[in-house]
Amino acid sequence: MIISLRGIVVLGIVLMPTSFAFAANPDDAYIAGYAAGVLKHDLKLDMPPLTVRDGVITLPVDGLEASDRAKAVQLLWEIPGVNAVKTSEATGGQPIGSYSNTAQISGDEAASGTKSTLLSTGLLPKGHLFKPLIADTRWAHFSAAYHNFQSKNFDGRDIASVSFGETIPFYRSNFGKSAVQWETGLQAGVFSDFNLGASSSDLLNTDFIVSAYSSLRADQFSAFARLYHQSSHLGDEFLLRKVNTKFERVNLSYEGVDLKLSYELPYGVRVYGGGGGLFHKEPSALKTWSAQYGIEFRSPWRMDFASMRPIVAADIKNYEENNWSTDISARAGVEFENLQVLGRKLQVLAEYYNGYSPSGQFYKEKVEYIGLGAHYHF
Repeated sequence: MIISLRGIVVLGIVLMPTSFAFAANPDDAYIAGYAAGVLKHDLKLDMPPLTVRDGVITLPVDGLEASDRAKAVQLLWEIPGVNAVKTSEATGGQPIGSYSNTAQISGDEAASGTKSTLLSTGLLPKGHLFKPLIADTRWAHFSAAYHNFQSKNFDGRDIASVSFGETIPFYRSNFGKSAVQWETGLQAGVFSDFNLGASSSDLLNTDFIVSAYSSLRADQFSAFARLYHQSSHLGDEFLLRKVNTKFERVNLSYEGVDLKLSYELPYGVRVYGGGGGLFHKEPSALKTWSAQYGIEFRSPWRMDFASMRPIVAADIKNYEENNWSTDISARAGVEFENLQVLGRKLQVLAEYYNGYSPSGQFYKEKVEYIGLGAHYHF
């Protein structure tokens, strides 16, 4: 079946926040008052005015039992407009009962103590323990990008790349009474490339990726493991144009497992790395092993005049199939915090890629491109 670029773009406009729909999120002052009331009513805790910044609640937990911490975090997560709950153990901690007459803890003071972020637990919880990889070309999310290829060994120079997908946690829990959390769920994505220079903006390649995953988080450390399937398919228009050429179609399909480890450093810096292997490969000659690592910077300082913050990321992959040569994806731009849908944020990023093509059917071709994309993570 011939899929047109117009249909994909229309679907993207419907599903992505580029429609600039705005969510009605309560402001931080409202959330702070609501949170204090909930803790007083349900747990009989007299708390100071809680620190809330951009929908993130900082909860002081000195002297609070582990079971009460979990209950408090769960209650706070259920408040509309809450994006995260951070627990803080201030240096020289106070008993929880003595907070009723203390002043509000400032962001800087809270940062001087020990902090951890706890997410809601149970079925279909909000948030992710392992944050999305900003520069990973095959991380499942919603996006639309224009890529200008500097190399001539890809079908066309002007390429539109779109993706649809997400990471959906099914269940999350704590390990015992600790602040270490785990979750399991499904990650799936569709990645398509279109030749804008062709008369009908031909669909070139589509990769389908689906996986069952499990992740873990302990303070600034997180891990993500998955068992996945990928298959890649050429577009009908592309095949019709290549019928009289020597282009060789590959029936590319395989299953694999991989593991990624991540650690968040101060000032918005994050480093990660891992690797994986393939099995049930087609073609069977595909080599097994791969490695992935990278670094990200998400500025802790927001540009208030535009409600946005800078972000920069680089993702590097090495495949045994390509003799461990380096494929690098780099992205830099801004994350808009005033364009929110369902509590998530829009990123506009300049993009650069150099290495073997991430598009499955062209995996033997080395390419280089620059571009601009809009990315949206649920």
